Amino acid sequence: MKRQYFGTDGVRGPFGGPLVNPDFAARLGYAAGKWAGGGRVFIGRDTRGSGPTLLVALANGFLAAGCEIYDLGAVPTPAVARELKLSDASLGVVVTASHNPAGDNGIKFFAPGGIKLSDEQELAIEAGLPESVSETLASFRFHRGARSGYIFAMSAILSAHALEGWKIVVDTANGATSYTSPNVLRILGAEVDQIGHEPDGTNINAGVGSEHPEQLAKRVVAVGARLGVAHDGDGDRCILSDELGHVLDGDEVLTILATDAISRGALGANTLVITRQSNLGVDVAVKAAGGQVVRTDIGDRYVAEKMREIGSSLGGESSGHIICDEIGPTGDGLGAALLLLDVMHRTGKPLSELKTVLVKAPQKSNAMRVSQKPPLGECARLQEAMTGIASEFGEQGRLLVRYSGTEPKLRLLVEGPTMEAVEAAYARLEAAAQADLC
Repeated sequence: MKRQYFGTDGVRGPFGGPLVNPDFAARLGYAAGKWAGGGRVFIGRDTRGSGPTLLVALANGFLAAGCEIYDLGAVPTPAVARELKLSDASLGVVVTASHNPAGDNGIKFFAPGGIKLSDEQELAIEAGLPESVSETLASFRFHRGARSGYIFAMSAILSAHALEGWKIVVDTANGATSYTSPNVLRILGAEVDQIGHEPDGTNINAGVGSEHPEQLAKRVVAVGARLGVAHDGDGDRCILSDELGHVLDGDEVLTILATDAISRGALGANTLVITRQSNLGVDVAVKAAGGQVVRTDIGDRYVAEKMREIGSSLGGESSGHIICDEIGPTGDGLGAALLLLDVMHRTGKPLSELKTVLVKAPQKSNAMRVSQKPPLGECARLQEAMTGIASEFGEQGRLLVRYSGTEPKLRLLVEGPTMEAVEAAYARLEAAAQADLC
């Protein structure tokens, strides 16, 4: 059975729309609370202005289902997962739309242990949605220790004063990491130059953060920093800039971390878990280092599921979701950055040198807005273009065409033997998609 409301990462959409509104949030809270069997529920949020409204609505639903609510405040998503892992709470919730603009919001859940829900669990919650929830005066307890506990735990990843003499630019997307990431780096001795650190409820991800790393890269060069770190609105992504102003995506971060771990015999199952979105160059680099790669469907929870299944200790996505079991059970942008800083610290190599371990296959990817999402198999022009390109490239390339699970977009990716061939193939693919969907 197909999920009706949940997407790739929770429920997400424009605030006030048919899906993300106080009424539906209360119903969803009730269904999730009944599914969890009551108990304690931790709720965190990012810095969107609509967050408190949705939090109160969720609390109303959870209370009607017999749950006890703890408001963690504005904290990164991995801080909520950490609280679940350390407690006996029944459920964790984050009110966030991640990298989406401020007008959107969303709700994602964590099961006990800080693990994201499976497709089957989300289906079970959807099946329990009530027609309505009686409106009451929602009451909950404040639990502000989640943020300080997260800062303390992250500060312990590197040795004390490890970053003394380092200048680091941090872009926190005017989001949930605006306080946590800069403070952890300062605790470790770094001089921090900040971008996107003044959230006002309307400016989250607005030209800053992991979706807009160009500002970070320019700033790194301008101030002579050792590197730059960018997060998304809820802090579970990490995109970097080296000292020369070159942007590193999740594939490059994962490859650096994986090959370093392989060299130390520290990669669980000697396997890196990535998604179908990642560049083919990752496979080549990891295999050359003596490891292996396993790919999953797109979505960091599928990566985490596969990691647990095979005993891998590292996985993630090209978008910057990096999961390392020594840090926590879900993507953690700050945790990934600290692990990368540890590699730099131990090897004495600049990021511009470390990133050369990955030689990417020529690739082009983008997303186009669509007004509808018919099954791709019914898009005749698109299918014809995909079949033709796949036949021409053979084993020298690949295509990935999919709808976004969180936005009204079609995502297109082409890899091939040369950039010229990739550009031409992408143009054909995009034109076909526009003819069918726009």
